[in-house]
Amino acid sequence: MARIEKDFLGEKELPDAAYYGVQTLRGQENFHITGIPMSAEPYFVKAFGYVKKAAALANRDLGVLDARIADAIVGACDRLIAGEMCEQFVTDFIQGGAGTSTNMNANEVIANLALEALGHRKGEYQYVNPNDHVNYGQSTNDIYPTAFRLALILRLASYMEALRKLQDAFYTKSREFQRVLKMGRTHLQDAVPMSLGQEFHGWGTTIGEEVSRIAEVRQLLHEINLGATAIGTSVTAASGYPELVTRHLSELTGTRFILAGDLVEATSDTGAYVQLSGVLKRTSAKLTKICNDLRLLASGPRCGFNEINLPQMQPGSSIMPGKVNPVIPEVVNQTSFLVIGLDLTVTLAASAGQLQLNVMEPVITFALFTSIFTMENAVNSLRVNCVQGITANVEHTREMVLNSLGIITVLKPALGYKQCAEIAREGYETGKSLHDIVVRQRKLMTQERWDEVFSFENLISPKFE
Repeated sequence: MARIEKDFLGEKELPDAAYYGVQTLRGQENFHITGIPMSAEPYFVKAFGYVKKAAALANRDLGVLDARIADAIVGACDRLIAGEMCEQFVTDFIQGGAGTSTNMNANEVIANLALEALGHRKGEYQYVNPNDHVNYGQSTNDIYPTAFRLALILRLASYMEALRKLQDAFYTKSREFQRVLKMGRTHLQDAVPMSLGQEFHGWGTTIGEEVSRIAEVRQLLHEINLGATAIGTSVTAASGYPELVTRHLSELTGTRFILAGDLVEATSDTGAYVQLSGVLKRTSAKLTKICNDLRLLASGPRCGFNEINLPQMQPGSSIMPGKVNPVIPEVVNQTSFLVIGLDLTVTLAASAGQLQLNVMEPVITFALFTSIFTMENAVNSLRVNCVQGITANVEHTREMVLNSLGIITVLKPALGYKQCAEIAREGYETGKSLHDIVVRQRKLMTQERWDEVFSFENLISPKFE
């Protein structure tokens, strides 16, 4: 079964089961770019449901949209908000037209759902029209960015929760490893002792900082241009509509949205996306550093640092028997690189805006959703498949500390820099331990005093008398 729909460019045949219409079909046919349809981001579909519902309520309240039609549109939007009809959103994320195909995809699906609710057949747009009714007083140029911002707010909540759980996992390991002595390093050289717990706690702290930065930048997304219509002059919108529709959207979502003070500026501005992308890049850079550290500390197992053991997830080689690779940190590294690269995409797209509109917003949408979605998956994998299962090689890390020349720094307040440097040089050249040189050979310190200075507590939190 099929139906024929018509726009001013001509007719198109659609499957009768399709709730989208002719303009959606044109967009689907025109844009074979990523192969990823809008349905891949359910929050975006839900956000369109919320925005279109707010618009219908505002237009009904202002008396410019028949109440019966408005109520049918509201009912259709509720189905989108509930997660239904997602498969009907078929337009590619990257498209020409600044998102018009996606906006019309929403308009047509909602119109056809409303038609059925009113007892009509799909495509009988004389009763409920995608443009004249569902899109009344609206433009892609205010609807798309508003739905995008709402979807980002929803998606970021999930990502922030994933980061919080990763932070908690690091803190849990920090408590588990709080008395595991190890050597700290700078420049990849021995520095001074610390506990493995302190190292894991530091990673938890840095992840917590990223949650705070994301929360801060997310506030920028609460400013919207809903009601601006085409370029910010609110052409075709009823008087009072921008304020009313913004209030409705806030009430429906439980999120306080703020109508931009300058709708012309807000319609072409994409600065919030650039700042958000920058924060996502920052988080990716930090996660890259953490994963690099994990890979170093787990290197070996016999010819590397071998301070920690990562969970063994899969055989690591098709030729080397018994080899196991740090595959989870590796995949998080790669995801981070993707996000860092997509940040440049957002930057270039934001800078490419011209006059009263930035038509490159679809690629910004794709870049940000891809960044958040893939990184959220990577963060969850890092927590579940790696961090939670890490174990420490306690005796090995302690032996490395006590055999290191780096611990001479602890003696500097008592023996002075020059003498400590001489002792370290002798140890380096002869292979003797610092204990042998200081206590047995030069008798600069008694065994009892050595034991006090090199106790676990004093090594990780030095106190000099």
